[in-house]
Amino acid sequence: MCGIVGYIGSKDAAELLVNGLQRLEYRGYDSAGVAVLNGGLWVHKQKGSVSKLKEALSDSNHSLQGATLGIGHTRWATHGDPSDRNAHPHLSSDGSMALIHNGIIENYSSIKKELISKGYQFGSDTDSEVLVHLIDNIWTGNPDMGLEAAVRSALYHVEGAYGLCIISEREPDKIVVARKGSPLVIGIGDGEYFIASDAAPIVEHTKKVIYLSDGEMAVVSKDGYIIKTIENIAREKHVSELDFELAEIEKGGFEHFMLKEIFEQPTVLQDVMRGRVRIEEGQVHLGGIEDYLDRLKLSSRVIICACGTSWHAGLIGEYLIEEFARIPVEVDYASEFRYRNPVITKDDVVIVISQSGETADTLAALRLAREKGALVMGICNVVGSTIARETLCGIYTHAGPEVGVASTKAFTAQVTVLYLLALTLSKGRTMSRDEIKLYLKDLGKVPQKVARILEHNDLILEIANSYKEARNFLYLGRGYNFPVALEGALKLKEISYIHAEGYPAAEMKHGPIALIDEDMPVIFIATRDNSYAKVLSNIEEVRSRKGKVIAIANEGDHEITRLADHVIYIPAASGPVTPLLSVIPLQLLAYHIATLRGCNVDRPRNLAKSVTVE
Repeated sequence: MCGIVGYIGSKDAAELLVNGLQRLEYRGYDSAGVAVLNGGLWVHKQKGSVSKLKEALSDSNHSLQGATLGIGHTRWATHGDPSDRNAHPHLSSDGSMALIHNGIIENYSSIKKELISKGYQFGSDTDSEVLVHLIDNIWTGNPDMGLEAAVRSALYHVEGAYGLCIISEREPDKIVVARKGSPLVIGIGDGEYFIASDAAPIVEHTKKVIYLSDGEMAVVSKDGYIIKTIENIAREKHVSELDFELAEIEKGGFEHFMLKEIFEQPTVLQDVMRGRVRIEEGQVHLGGIEDYLDRLKLSSRVIICACGTSWHAGLIGEYLIEEFARIPVEVDYASEFRYRNPVITKDDVVIVISQSGETADTLAALRLAREKGALVMGICNVVGSTIARETLCGIYTHAGPEVGVASTKAFTAQVTVLYLLALTLSKGRTMSRDEIKLYLKDLGKVPQKVARILEHNDLILEIANSYKEARNFLYLGRGYNFPVALEGALKLKEISYIHAEGYPAAEMKHGPIALIDEDMPVIFIATRDNSYAKVLSNIEEVRSRKGKVIAIANEGDHEITRLADHVIYIPAASGPVTPLLSVIPLQLLAYHIATLRGCNVDRPRNLAKSVTVE
């Protein structure tokens, strides 16, 4: 989720860096910083927005005039909380070298211990700082090897993912960059070069770019660039021509932000877990609630308050927390919570969920719960939002900015956070570490499984074309998939303006069955769980009334094909993680029906991204 910008040329480096970081704001961040070489190495970094960084630089007593080389970074916390000390760039012990880093250094702990034994001191909680000290240690021991060789040598000791930029007073005419698992782009200008984690900060300056591949390094100077592999083998790279504008880059080549964000979900789910989950150790670390964990585990009741899609995620959270931790859970619409004079005690925990962290109804519920003495915890996506500031503890979803009004990746990120929270609450209460390990293994496979589902996009488009003129839809699911049915119906309503309702499948015969005829598409989430046979019976009831059946089923389920008009297959998984899979086809189906009907899926009528008024 972090952003990288670098510049070397003849222009004002600091201004270019800050402007580039602002182009990367859509990626999400909690802190920002820059380092420039201007006689010596000058660094400013701080928690908060890029605009605050820009203001601080303009007010600074340090003269930046004349600096034509520098690097900048926006960080989204994984190791260490959002703070000035954990912001990038990170410096060597003598302050002569600066480094920015995207990714995760998996073996940072062992490297850090070795460096501490050699006398190195650390000023942050990050895995990234280990790299700059490791490079410094190698270079100090071999002063004639140069910065490039020191970086290359250090990377031999590193396990994990990285996108790196390093500058040093000792070689003040170059930037060394390296990539493994975290993208880097080099922009080629007229006597100047740009480095970034994607093309957004570059396109306004040049259309000529080089995309580094995994395992490659580059040494960039005003005179040009040299690209080699980590093994020091020279590489010739094709220079690509950017043929699109900034707005299109921000969509990542997708026609709409909503589709882009649906397809981002494998990466988003990995980002939610990154730095928090150690599968083989059966451990979950949620730093934002660590100080209140005992209170959370001892709560007599959990109340989840949210609106819209976040409320549906909360319903799944109810199932997860009650099954895993055996703590009673209630889920309330935040918009109704404070108007019904709820009974809240000091033994209760109230969890408020909001993508933006600014939802007015949810904020009102938060404040009421806090007044009544409950422990209030937040789950939100936006660092520094009101909910983040006003709750005692919380968890960021790390889904990145969600531009599309109809929430997609925020939903799966929220469900994943609730899954991790439920496991955290169960530890030492209802589950052993080995049991938690099994659940984490199942969760760890989800990003890859979601990617497999996205491969069915063309099939889902064909199905959407068959039903684009339908006036009503019914969505049915049971257990963990009942909230998914609600969410699927909401997506269709939001962006295609088709009436749709979600129900528990067993409730169909208690009223909604009266609506079913040959013009009524019915979507069943029919995964193989303990209610599978009953869902098949519900499908038979629809077929007998000539309803059209679209089934979401597990791969290898051939029985379902004789009952459904259309089948969309998803990989098998345990019940608790199934919602993360079964919701993906419903998001795509809603998207394609809406686009086929000519609807503006990114900006549906009457809806705003963040509802900040009641």
